[in-house]
Amino acid sequence: MENRNLLGMSLLRMLSGCIEIGTALLFLRLKRVETALQLNAILGLVGPIIFLLVSALGLIAIATKVSPAKIGLIALGVIFIVLGSKN
Repeated sequence: MENRNLLGMSLLRMLSGCIEIGTALLFLRLKRVETALQLNAILGLVGPIIFLLVSALGLIAIATKVSPAKIGLIALGVIFIVLGSKN
């Protein structure tokens, strides 16, 4: 189970990287600042979603090895990161 979670976490991060690189190439191809800003706004949504999914997979993987209090602290830390990155 742990290897599947690790694979899932890795694949999500690779997907995120491919989306970022693809968007950067679109910036260069479209050559419009307005369009680049719109695409960048979409990336602003994708990043936190990937972060939450990767964190959730990691928490699931360690759920049986770590005390519930520590899992709660880790989850609280993830929530603080998300809240702190809001506008």
